[in-house]
Amino acid sequence: MGYSIKRKRRDSYRYTAMYKDPGGVYRSAGAFPTKKRADQEWKAAETKVAESRGSHLVRGRQTFRKYTEERWLPNLAVEVTTRENYTYALYAHLMGFFEHKRMLDVYADDVRAWLRGLKDAGMSAHSRKYCKILLSTIFNCAVADEVIAVNPCASVKMEKVAPKPLPIITPEQYQQFHDALPDEQSRLLVEVAIETGVRWGELTELRPKDIDSKTRTLTVARAVVQINKKFHPTGWRFHVKDYPKNGEWRAFKIGPRLCDRINAFVTDQRIAKSDLLFAFQDEARPQKMATPTPTELGSTEPNDKGRTYQHGTMSAYTAGKCRCEHCRRTMADYRASRREQGKDDPRQARNWETDGHIPRRWFRENVIKPALAKAELDIDIRMHMLRHAHASWLLNGGADLMVVKTRLGHASITTTERYLHTLDNADQTALDAFEAVRYRSIPKQPSGNDVKRADTSTSSEEGAQQLLAQLTEIQSKLAKIVG
Repeated sequence: MGYSIKRKRRDSYRYTAMYKDPGGVYRSAGAFPTKKRADQEWKAAETKVAESRGSHLVRGRQTFRKYTEERWLPNLAVEVTTRENYTYALYAHLMGFFEHKRMLDVYADDVRAWLRGLKDAGMSAHSRKYCKILLSTIFNCAVADEVIAVNPCASVKMEKVAPKPLPIITPEQYQQFHDALPDEQSRLLVEVAIETGVRWGELTELRPKDIDSKTRTLTVARAVVQINKKFHPTGWRFHVKDYPKNGEWRAFKIGPRLCDRINAFVTDQRIAKSDLLFAFQDEARPQKMATPTPTELGSTEPNDKGRTYQHGTMSAYTAGKCRCEHCRRTMADYRASRREQGKDDPRQARNWETDGHIPRRWFRENVIKPALAKAELDIDIRMHMLRHAHASWLLNGGADLMVVKTRLGHASITTTERYLHTLDNADQTALDAFEAVRYRSIPKQPSGNDVKRADTSTSSEEGAQQLLAQLTEIQSKLAKIVG
């Protein structure tokens, strides 16, 4: 049973409420100015102990930082990439606001104030939603660990985040992009991506043993992820998982032309059954893009002395402090030429740490971007867009929705249904159906072809009448001659 302790404090007295926790240890429920208030508090604390909620009074006093670093993060059972993303978001957006707060002192108002601060800082609604989900995940674990009684995020509502429309490239744009790729491997890699719809991690982990040439079946059994070394189980950059994203293997047919292209590539490159189909080859370098002349680029903003300089010149970079793409490229070309002449210490070339897998960033910087510049496309093609295009083209061609779901490896058919709204003819079909009902009581206006046919018909009737008049006149003349 609890009790109150009378303590003298200068010229007054304070009463400490003591209660017995679930382990039988007496703990303090706080200090109060009157004995009556102290008695009320230790009785309330023991009531919570009887309701199996008394542990929150002790465990909830730990700070947010202590709980997340000592309890939540070490015991987090998620994918390595998820752990990496959670950790970055935790220390970038959550820890600064909540780290010194006690777990039991975090309320819904604190969560709303934190979200308001993120919004004022310019964070997008989608990112704020992600951070709020992460915070709610932490507090849900705290509730399960009996650190707090309720999740303060549960009653916090957020504005709706409208999903962005999926960007779908056309077959013409894809072909233009494909033709601009620099080598055979990159072209085949892009072909496999567009014709199978596999994810980047599944694509770069493909091996010849995953493709059955006789049945033309491709099996997606593994995926590779690229992460920071400190999140890798063995301190490396690439981590191969023995299962794809949704945790299940999937097998599906591929076209005969693609199968023949893969077989020819494997034979030509002498790739073993267990080797990577697409291995990292650091031979491709960014192609030097044609830079417009300085007169075409215009002038920089005035510097602190009020002077302006032509974009794309070294003066704009050094004196004008301009860091646009053209000024930076001009300075980079100048420094490269100096190193080639041996006038400056040559900078050591960047080495990509890889076990043979193709780094996503390397492929984008050294293959995709130069190809887009060469093709002069007005769309920024990314590898995941090829997966979107694969799904959209399948549905546009009449493929079954469940078949598309299986090929893409979606866990829910709702995810696959998003691609139904990307069909080129979907809106036009609905518009034709509406007009058929809306204007059925209105006489159809003649089209241009109808008017042309009507004009032709009128001309024919007039010609026939003229011919009949001529024949009548000839008959009358013949009758006079015979008579």
